[in-house]
Amino acid sequence: MINYNNRFIRRMVIDRLGQAEPAIAQEKLDEQLTRYTISCTLDEEVKQDDWQIRLTPAFEPLFHWAPHLTPTDRHVIDQHVFRAPALIVHDGERMVAMIPDLDLMTADAEARWYMDLDAGRNTLTLGMSRSRVAEHVLFEKADGTKFPRGVVKFGFYLLTIEDEALAANPWRPVLAFMWSRWGEAKFREGAPHVGPLDGYVRHTYDWAFRHWETAVWQEFEWQGTRVGAPVFIVNVTQSPNYGCESSEREMRSIWNQAWFSSLRSAFGFYRYGLENGDADLVRRALLTKELALAAPQREGFFPTVIATEMEQVEINGQTVNRSRGWDTAFWGNSNRNPANYWGSIREAPYHMLDMSWTALLMLRWFEELERDSRLLDYAIAYADALLALQDERGFFPAWLDWHTLTPLGLLDDSPETSQSVTFLLKLHELSPSEKYLKAALRAIHAVQTHIVSIGRWEDFETYWSCNAYGQKELVGRKVLRNNLYKQCNFSMFWTAEALYGCYKATGERDYLDAGRRCLDEMLMTQATWQPPYMAVDVFGGFGVMNADGEWNDARQSLFAELLLQYGMELGHDEYVERGIAALRASFVMMYCPENAKTRMQWEKAHPFFGEQDYGFMMENYGHEGEADGEGAGIGVFTIFSWGNGAAAEAYMRIKAHHGETLRERYGYRI
Repeated sequence: MINYNNRFIRRMVIDRLGQAEPAIAQEKLDEQLTRYTISCTLDEEVKQDDWQIRLTPAFEPLFHWAPHLTPTDRHVIDQHVFRAPALIVHDGERMVAMIPDLDLMTADAEARWYMDLDAGRNTLTLGMSRSRVAEHVLFEKADGTKFPRGVVKFGFYLLTIEDEALAANPWRPVLAFMWSRWGEAKFREGAPHVGPLDGYVRHTYDWAFRHWETAVWQEFEWQGTRVGAPVFIVNVTQSPNYGCESSEREMRSIWNQAWFSSLRSAFGFYRYGLENGDADLVRRALLTKELALAAPQREGFFPTVIATEMEQVEINGQTVNRSRGWDTAFWGNSNRNPANYWGSIREAPYHMLDMSWTALLMLRWFEELERDSRLLDYAIAYADALLALQDERGFFPAWLDWHTLTPLGLLDDSPETSQSVTFLLKLHELSPSEKYLKAALRAIHAVQTHIVSIGRWEDFETYWSCNAYGQKELVGRKVLRNNLYKQCNFSMFWTAEALYGCYKATGERDYLDAGRRCLDEMLMTQATWQPPYMAVDVFGGFGVMNADGEWNDARQSLFAELLLQYGMELGHDEYVERGIAALRASFVMMYCPENAKTRMQWEKAHPFFGEQDYGFMMENYGHEGEADGEGAGIGVFTIFSWGNGAAAEAYMRIKAHHGETLRERYGYRI
């Protein structure tokens, strides 16, 4: 044990490794940054379940942050989620950040690195141990760790800063250090390593509209109008190369939801079709717009999913799921909700987030692509219904009962409100009315006061996607051991985007500064290095939340432009570089010749894949908390609107909005 008794650290405790006494090398890099390297020389293999170093700050923190939840003493923050790994605490004046020395990590060590934050005991821990995936997705220590004969080494950087201003944004100095230490060099050498991005866009549209067209493209009549869109989801059994009977993974459907937005993806192939003289792509995009407009409004509100009836059929002794066709179509909403968690789409509650996102896209289509007045009229009808639901604090509810249109009473004061802020600001811009602006500013004030200040980043995805941990006992409550809410970075994005919009609408700099704080918190989920134990490129890609395992998640294609906007507005090159890295990362998981490492993993997982599957792309990597070089971490499905189609749309959008500026001001050709 080392007693410091300075203004930042009270003590440091380093365990023995077997009988070996650890050696400590300390290098002071500047007034705020010190590098610690701990090593043990072992004469023989040591069996020891855990080796760790523990720091006790010299103050009682008011703020705690960690990249993953560890709700009990058996839980750890496994290296699988070391995207921008750090433990951060402050008391309003003093900040301590413990950052693993990523240069010391290797690909083949049996003892995995981990971190832990125990707020009650005021302890920050860095350790080495075997671990296992417990809940989806938390990690627990596992028995049986062995340390080989020879030198065993690990270490960390200690960042200590005394500055009251850090309370407003404690992530900025940590992000700046990580980018300068690891991120910038990787970015300058071209990471993540992908080919020319327009080639991936070609793969995407060839895959969806040629090679896999019968599975992906849906076109039909709805009440006398021709409509169409890419299907919600396809899986590997629908490959032309599969060789057995296909089986649909979920109900055949088309979505305009916060993740899975067919209207958003249509922006991409509309722009690509115009640019390349492909009238058929433009036609398909217009059919997708027609489908969005076909959603029947009810007192201004509207469903966001259209689906078909399904059936199970037996073919050659195999039971498979098949659609009964679009003649059986019906409207409903996302089944990722608390009313019927992963239940039926039919009569699922209306989701304000999904409606605000879809209505915002209608306005952007009207502004950027074609002046179809129906889009503006549809959005105005929804906006007037939305305003009637704003509560006295400024929040909009999350869900409305399908039958009564009354709020469900869950997450009625959540950061999902931020998406409605962005929608109302855009509507005010296109159809000026003080009621829209006033409602938007009231709403963002509520989010700043009740959400941003305490990090309560709870939305539908936090509890009602694939990760159910805490949905019964944690909503609105912190994990006490960590002094943290279960958090999702989607909420951070919506809020950073809304605050940027408020700044643009009012010119008030405070909104931009507040938005930057949210953006930086979101960036703690971006990979700022390339772990040697990851079989595909993950640098620049994003995770999702502090209780899940994804790398390279599809949301990065949404996040990329906002990072560019903040970077250009602030004159901050780090954000611009992070945005470009996120855009590149959006294509890393695509199965195609340009992605040699990823292609190898796809073929290990699905050996039947071939040229007709070029363009297939899972929405993320390592989702279950595990990944290796033998295909683990590779998925089984593609969601066009939250995968390859979303990435293609992001490229076309950023090219249209910022291509010239990126080329002329920054020298980046996308």
